[in-house]
Amino acid sequence: MSMTQNVIVITGPTATGKTAVGVSLALLVDGEVVSADSMQVYKHMDIGTAKPTAYEMQGVPHHLMDIVEPWDTYSVARYIADASRCVDDILSRNKVPILVGGTGLYIESLLSGRSFSARGDSELRMALEGEYDLVGGEEMLKRLFEFDSFSAQRLYANDKRRIVRAFEVFNVTGKTLSQHDLETKALPPRYTASKVALTYENRSVLYEKIESRVDAMVSSGLEKEVLCLLDMGVAPGTTSMQAIGYKEIVSAVSGTTKMSDAIDKVKMESRRYAKRQLSWLRRDDNIKWVTWTEQSDVFGCAQRLAEEYEKK
Repeated sequence: MSMTQNVIVITGPTATGKTAVGVSLALLVDGEVVSADSMQVYKHMDIGTAKPTAYEMQGVPHHLMDIVEPWDTYSVARYIADASRCVDDILSRNKVPILVGGTGLYIESLLSGRSFSARGDSELRMALEGEYDLVGGEEMLKRLFEFDSFSAQRLYANDKRRIVRAFEVFNVTGKTLSQHDLETKALPPRYTASKVALTYENRSVLYEKIESRVDAMVSSGLEKEVLCLLDMGVAPGTTSMQAIGYKEIVSAVSGTTKMSDAIDKVKMESRRYAKRQLSWLRRDDNIKWVTWTEQSDVFGCAQRLAEEYEKK
């Protein structure tokens, strides 16, 4: 089998059993799990990110968890670099890399072979953002028109992020945004993958599972975890603390909201996040869906996936 055909992806919205299926499958196909979760990369953030315990991992190696401090910022570019190194290492040892997680952008970016180098100049981006704030969107669009009329015609003056990106890409690569995007889309994929997404047939069952998971996080000590992070000096404004489950509890422990209201908000935001995850995944025609009814059949699902994988 060629280097590009050995990646299995287990994705889906939050609370659908991705971790359990990933571990069961890894045990059947001699695989190792590579996390595709933008929050599980952070150390000391276990409960709120639903990191698997040692017991749940069942001895299966898990990569890209607990790799950065909670006050650091972790980017898509860093994920691609870290994950591709990981996947290549697993393949070189004749094991099967199993990407498990719900961060669709991470999975898509890793598999596609796209480079995020043009996003990487943070100093330039900050300078451009400052310029936008100073001269305004209309003026920035006029300037953009001079070297990238195609993008300038498609953008609105209040779309600061995309206008700044168009300037940044041109400054870093010497190419217009549209040219850069066309070239990156034309790149051959870095890996081909068998992609599986888990979900529940009935949306209300999914929401019940999400709410039960939040209740379990609270009873496992989510509040204590948040307090420990604050005691370590992790500022409420850092990227890690913007995660669902952390931001809301921070507002409760700081006295801004009542704890019961904060927990309700975590549930609501988690439901909304699951909805966004489903919308993102439905764009991809190459995803095979596994739809649970009331209960998930983790082992049965893993067995079917292992059989399909062995046939390839």
